[in-house]
Amino acid sequence: MEIAVRTAQSEPSRIKSLLEQELGFGRIFADQMFCMRYTEGTGWRDPEIVPYGPLPLMPSAMVFHYGQEIFEGQKAYRRADGRIAMFRPEANAARFNSSARRMVMPEIPVDVQVRATLQLVGCLREWVPEPPSALYIRPTMIASEAALGVRPAKEYIYFIIGSPVGPYFPKGFAPVRVKAEGHYVRAAEGGTGAAKTGGNYAGALRAQTDAKNEGYDAILWLDAKHHRYIEEIGAMNILFVFEGKLITSPLLGTILPGITRESLLRMARDEGRPVEERRMSIEEVTAGIEKGTLTEAFGAGTAAVVTPIGTIGWAGKDYVIGGNKPGPFTQHIYDTLTGIQCGKVKDPYGWVRTIE
Repeated sequence: MEIAVRTAQSEPSRIKSLLEQELGFGRIFADQMFCMRYTEGTGWRDPEIVPYGPLPLMPSAMVFHYGQEIFEGQKAYRRADGRIAMFRPEANAARFNSSARRMVMPEIPVDVQVRATLQLVGCLREWVPEPPSALYIRPTMIASEAALGVRPAKEYIYFIIGSPVGPYFPKGFAPVRVKAEGHYVRAAEGGTGAAKTGGNYAGALRAQTDAKNEGYDAILWLDAKHHRYIEEIGAMNILFVFEGKLITSPLLGTILPGITRESLLRMARDEGRPVEERRMSIEEVTAGIEKGTLTEAFGAGTAAVVTPIGTIGWAGKDYVIGGNKPGPFTQHIYDTLTGIQCGKVKDPYGWVRTIE
């Protein structure tokens, strides 16, 4: 599938001016995007890189009414040698197709997704800021058919946009405060928790807003059935260092199978650290903090990479972990993974794809 480029090169002076600003997260957008369309019976067509801008959609487009929408999150990094690299784009493409299957949307061959992403990033290479900032890449698919009626759509738009970003949390690598949520739930078994679809995040906004009004940075989600077992934190997976072991929630269909999570677990195992994927109750976690057997906790995801957790709020009490400082394993795993992504640490896994 040949990709047409229908846009001029970016203006270097404008990009330089934008990248000198405080980037924040998801506020500035690169001036080129990838787009292609799907029609049932015809398949995917018209892959092209075009100027960033509005999408033509009818008010009856099914995405607005029935929520058929999925997306991914990736990053492009500027390496020490000046080359641009991406981290495990094939894994993101495979997860995108998994989300598509759950939401009854058409899959896109992994090689097509990767080629589109790498070609777009190649066009946007001047938009990739210096580390530790990066160019966030957001592939998205929406149901574009103009029709009403609860059924899978017959037409879709797939697009990829880029945004130069700084830290996901304003405090950067500083520990965050999270509130364990005992009432609202993010996802239930049999639901869409393992798919990266917008409804999962929209349903989380009430609890997230309430927690921020109480002074917390994010929500620690518990399971939907018992309201006891740890699932994930905000939009990230969560991992604990407990009695010397690295422990994280198992993939039971209610949480997103994180690519950062999978990478960290493999790295930890290869370093000889015991790893367990098992359920932990909020009572076990808070008791472990009080006893000193739970020494570290951190979130893991593309946007923030690794975020230390300093405080967990539960049942009206704040439990402080490790003196509210990043633990030694948290710091080590963050430095190692970001080092691999940015070319400062050898990549023994072949995870990094450089763009010549």
